[in-house]
Amino acid sequence: MDYSLSEEQNILKKSAHDFLAKECPKDLVRKLEESYKGYSTELWQKMAELGWMGLTIPEEYGGSGGSFLDLIILFEEIGYNIVPGPFLSTVLFGCMPIVAAGSETQKKKLLPGIASGELIITMALTEPEASYRASSIKVRANVVENEYVINGTKLFVPDANNADYLLCVARTGKEEYPEKGLTIFIVDAGDPGIKLTPLKTLSGDKQSEVEFRNVRVKKTDILGGLDSGWPIAQDTLQKASIALCAQMIGGAQAVMDMSLEYAKQRTQFNHPIGSFQAIQHHFANMWADINGSKYLLYRAAWKISVGLPAGIEVAMAKSRVGAAYRRVTILGHQIFGGIGFTREHDLHLYHKRSITSDSTWGNSYYQNQIVADELGL
Repeated sequence: MDYSLSEEQNILKKSAHDFLAKECPKDLVRKLEESYKGYSTELWQKMAELGWMGLTIPEEYGGSGGSFLDLIILFEEIGYNIVPGPFLSTVLFGCMPIVAAGSETQKKKLLPGIASGELIITMALTEPEASYRASSIKVRANVVENEYVINGTKLFVPDANNADYLLCVARTGKEEYPEKGLTIFIVDAGDPGIKLTPLKTLSGDKQSEVEFRNVRVKKTDILGGLDSGWPIAQDTLQKASIALCAQMIGGAQAVMDMSLEYAKQRTQFNHPIGSFQAIQHHFANMWADINGSKYLLYRAAWKISVGLPAGIEVAMAKSRVGAAYRRVTILGHQIFGGIGFTREHDLHLYHKRSITSDSTWGNSYYQNQIVADELGL
């Protein structure tokens, strides 16, 4: 299988790279990490004007009808420049479930706003058990008169502090199998029954504890049908995992690029340190990690793009890419030495993200178990 990019995809990649290098300098990244919102509304709107929010939204709803693989190219560049903001939350957790399972009314109401950058939407999936399995979902939605009332707590909800809507995965049935009886509700994030508590994170990304206190939603706000939410959530989580893998590979490539430039300039014993065998082997290992991981990423992304089952490919990619990103940043620190650990240096920004991204949506132990399950063990 040839995973090389088309001419249009190469243009998209280069234009995104050049745009983000100019519009998202590392000083801005540091500033946004410490802010409550965690993103720049000006940069967000510029990204929307470039068509990024609506890249995979059908044209009749204000998007450009691009493929999932096109989106992965963008995520690589976002990872290369470690762009803060709710892009992944909105275009993956918010947009894709609506495109895949939303009613015509829901699509017309929400998709044009996502494409234009006016709406931010995320998914409230995980709970205090911090598992990504259906059995961990305890938040309930009970029928009261002609509505559903949601009660319970979601944890690690990305970008909930900026969201206009939350896609809440709640238990509506009592079936024997935990995968059944789950429903996704489109919830107005401004409902007075919703309480947000921001969580402090290593990489400065914005996650929240979200408590639902008698939040009432209409039956027309069900996404994809009653008791039919888990396949939608599972599909969305797979796509989000691959998007995160793309960000990690982009970040690893940025670490290698900055390390390579430094190794050519830094001298010891009257020679560039890049001429020493130990440093050369560091770069060989970086290169192998990045390119081996990229193969797994694009294989999984391609299968998703053409509608093929990709559970085992997603798990393999997430397991290997997360570990590779951490190894690459550690080697970068060995090349840079002590300066790479300082706050003024960019390397520590990538290192923090390599740690958090590896564990987000399941670390290698979790992903390896998925592979074992897929193999029938």
